[in-house]
Amino acid sequence: MTTVKTAISLPASLFEQAETLAGEMQISQSFLIEIALEEFIRRRENQQLLEKINAACEAPLSEEEQVLLSKMSRSHRRIVEGEW
Repeated sequence: MTTVKTAISLPASLFEQAETLAGEMQISQSFLIEIALEEFIRRRENQQLLEKINAACEAPLSEEEQVLLSKMSRSHRRIVEGEW
């Protein structure tokens, strides 16, 4: 994997917390920031996916989807009718 060297500005208290945590975990500060950024990106992508799923679920069904849902419901009812 190719790496890129960069400089960032952090509040002093956050830098000190990162420095302490990296020491406790016995990893470099760079690696700590790398894994934290990867986790942040993963969570953001998951949140965006969830928002898209929720938006799709909130959209009203098209006429074609309503017909299909009705057919599926009738078919399911016939399958489980004798089970209860």
